[in-house]
Amino acid sequence: MSTSTEPSEQPFRIYTADSLGQAIRHYRRQANLTQAELAEQVGVNRTYLSRLENGRETEQLRRIIVILRRLGVRATLRYEDW
Repeated sequence: MSTSTEPSEQPFRIYTADSLGQAIRHYRRQANLTQAELAEQVGVNRTYLSRLENGRETEQLRRIIVILRRLGVRATLRYEDW
């Protein structure tokens, strides 16, 4: 039996805009936040957050993924208690 208070889950491996969106949605729900609440807290429009969660690729995200692929690395997201 684990005594850790952190969620026991596997990290999200980010390969595409879709996998990033799935991770954002998962962690937002885990934090019991609506899209509107999270968007307000981080200073973005709710529709922008919705597009990210639905895997819509933004220009900035596309460039980041291209850079990571070119370098042969991937991003991995996991829960951290900041």
